[in-house]
Amino acid sequence: MQPHNHLSAELSGTKSPMFSPMNSSTDRRAFMSLVGSAGASLSLGNFGASLLADDQLPVAQSHGKQGKLYAYIGTFSSPLKDTLPTQVDLPPGNGRGIHIYEIDRESGQGSFRGVFELGTSPSCLASNRAGTLMYSANETDRREAPQGADPQTGQMHGTVSAYRVDRETGMLHELNTVLSGGAGPTYVSLHPSEKFLFVANYFGGSVAVLPVLADGRLGEATDIQVDRGELGPTRAEHAATGSFAFSGHDRTHAHMIATDPTGRFVLHVDLGLDKIFVWRFDESTGKLTPAGVPFVSLPPGDGPRHFHFHPNGKWLYSIQEEGSTLAVYDWDGRDGSLKHRQTISTLPAGYAGSNFCSEVLVSHDGRYVYAGNRLHDSIGMFAVEQDGTLRYVGEVWTRGNYPRSFTIDPTGEWLLCCNQRADNVAIFRVDRTTGALEFTGHYLPVGNPSMVQFLTM
Repeated sequence: MQPHNHLSAELSGTKSPMFSPMNSSTDRRAFMSLVGSAGASLSLGNFGASLLADDQLPVAQSHGKQGKLYAYIGTFSSPLKDTLPTQVDLPPGNGRGIHIYEIDRESGQGSFRGVFELGTSPSCLASNRAGTLMYSANETDRREAPQGADPQTGQMHGTVSAYRVDRETGMLHELNTVLSGGAGPTYVSLHPSEKFLFVANYFGGSVAVLPVLADGRLGEATDIQVDRGELGPTRAEHAATGSFAFSGHDRTHAHMIATDPTGRFVLHVDLGLDKIFVWRFDESTGKLTPAGVPFVSLPPGDGPRHFHFHPNGKWLYSIQEEGSTLAVYDWDGRDGSLKHRQTISTLPAGYAGSNFCSEVLVSHDGRYVYAGNRLHDSIGMFAVEQDGTLRYVGEVWTRGNYPRSFTIDPTGEWLLCCNQRADNVAIFRVDRTTGALEFTGHYLPVGNPSMVQFLTM
């Protein structure tokens, strides 16, 4: 199923002139300086009646107001090894493991509480709903597997670790570490039943299913699926003019894996194949089988990286790393099918040069979608229309360079952005009425931050 190629970055509604999106004649740093001096927020203005009505939206999460708010920050704590010449992301390993901060609910300021030291780059984290267990993808770990080296890469396998969370202190205690089923595990997520953990192995081009045992430890993989197919081109179809963004079309690269809202289906993206794969999941066996339509194809070379479901469970948003686009799909939870609706650029009109997209995130109320731009170093902001399609609204500077990911806390009040190459996490306040992001002036000093996982104590 090939998506349409129409790009749209139209603005409508009343906007504050000071914070309207930049045009090509605007000096970006001067603009960002102006934004900072004026309160560091991007005003989204009045979107009009086309936005989702209140009765279509989920109730805002309020349980997070109770207790302390902790931020667990995964990092690159050692350099990537055995990398390919095409690997553009080469963090030096300035992190120390999983850094732990308490976030003040009134100001957003963070207070350092500790670090679980780990030298194998726990770059992605996941936790159970009770906040008693946490899991990390250890991206730079290299261990010998019983079946030998990864068949795709010739590399040793990475690992995934399980931890118990001390609910009094917030500290982590390791339970066990198991093989990830491939090289370079870059993403982990839990099944809604919390009985299985899914892993995407970037360098191995594979995904794995790990059972979660009764005490929270991880068992050996119940299933491993290796991506296969024709690689996309080195030039993204939707890349900006003058772009040299090429990062993953040298081989298969599984970049993310997660279930649909029901847990009946599992989706994963392969950046090198330009595909979103869809699997049926059998909870009784922990096995994946291809869905009726086993994948959808993205435009050649665009490179799907991450995706996020809308809270209504009907729409899926995929972000493309090399093409700098968001793709909007209708999701049919009955048969696990995706129908393309829209493709829109993550960048302001007139941008030229290279950019690598990173994260896509839907606000808790479903009104807004945020898209990470690395090199442009911004978070693009989009209004969600009545039919789920997106309208570009503007952007905010991330206060550092190479924003790898960002996360909104359970209350929807705070967004923390991991500026990987700047060695900081920037803290923004989210205006839950307009979706605007206002920089608080607070940073967390963390070496090569990769992602944030929130827990309420």
